[in-house]
Amino acid sequence: MKTITSKPICKINSAGGVTTPAGYRAGGVHCGIRRKKLDLGWLISDTPATAAAVYTTNQFQAPPLKVTKESIFTDHKIQGVLVNSGVANACTGEKGLQDAYDMRSQFAQTVGIAPEHAAVASTGVIGVPLPVEKISQGLTAFYDEENEGTNRFEKAILTTDTCEKTASVELVIDGKTVTIGGAAKGSGMIDPNMATMLAFLTTDAEVAWESLQNALKEAIDRTFNMITVDGDSSTNDMVLLMANGHAGNHTLHEGHPQWAEFCEALQTLCESLAKSIAKDGEGATKLIEVSVTGAESDAGAKRIGKAIISSNLVKTAVFGSDPNWGRIVCAIGYSNEPVIPEKVDVFLGPVPVVAQGLPLPFDEGAAKEYLNNDTISIHAHLGQGEGEAKAWGCDLTYDYVKINASYRT
Repeated sequence: MKTITSKPICKINSAGGVTTPAGYRAGGVHCGIRRKKLDLGWLISDTPATAAAVYTTNQFQAPPLKVTKESIFTDHKIQGVLVNSGVANACTGEKGLQDAYDMRSQFAQTVGIAPEHAAVASTGVIGVPLPVEKISQGLTAFYDEENEGTNRFEKAILTTDTCEKTASVELVIDGKTVTIGGAAKGSGMIDPNMATMLAFLTTDAEVAWESLQNALKEAIDRTFNMITVDGDSSTNDMVLLMANGHAGNHTLHEGHPQWAEFCEALQTLCESLAKSIAKDGEGATKLIEVSVTGAESDAGAKRIGKAIISSNLVKTAVFGSDPNWGRIVCAIGYSNEPVIPEKVDVFLGPVPVVAQGLPLPFDEGAAKEYLNNDTISIHAHLGQGEGEAKAWGCDLTYDYVKINASYRT
């Protein structure tokens, strides 16, 4: 399904978030898992919402994912989400699973919803037991007015992130204004497959469950699954989408005349959040966008785009503002996609550096000056078909090593 059009049906509102759609509220508190920072956040729908989710493919899936999967499987409804940062509750065995269940039940009891309508998520250091007693203490402050607010939720889910990642989009369906909002966290251990971060999406649209799941997976394949910071896929992470129907539209599904518009809006939001994660990669100074065109298929273009954006040599060249195009064609060559070298063209922003597989004479100074920008575009045209894709990442800097060399301390 192609959802990219020359005339978008919606645009990003960077001031929006998870409570921009009707019928949602959120908050956050410092419960003592992290030093001085908000570390426990909640997101609540006024009514049970149809829920869809996609999870990390890492085989060491953390207990919170298993508990949330069970909640969604029950009747495809979620009304509240509780998220802690600082401790991942991963590789914690049966005790970790029970702790995740306890986290869910205590949250459900606090907010007055059924346990099977509660989801939980954790992010932070792997192998550390979940401090359930601190979470319990944090939940006692749930009804304190000072702890309410979308921004507190957005801050509470962060770990090494340097900023909140949030946005919303709006469109008209069946004559009703429909809004989709989202918040995400992610800065390191980023190479979704799916996924390697946490993202929470909300909409006030009425959507059939299976269709919602299909739309989310399609949007993720084109956005969150096309970013990378360091090539590591986490144990904990997921994208969760809730649709509570408060907009009053007719139920959306593949047969609805505006289904493609909803899918495009969802993809637009996911792309904005995905790019925010890539831009905020640990130690990053530049956002890199790779465009691949002329591939045999979209799937092939995706694999080539991910090969380029995942190359540490490409990432370090961008950091050093070195127009070393050889690293780009090398990544194309080892992508395991069939290419015809004699047809490949490569551009660094506006500067063509390779044509028909051969180097072009170019102004090194101009190329280096372009690479000094904080957003860098790399375009590879393969000349073999109509397949295309985009991928996003960041440069690899000295600070990435510093941050991860002392992550637990």
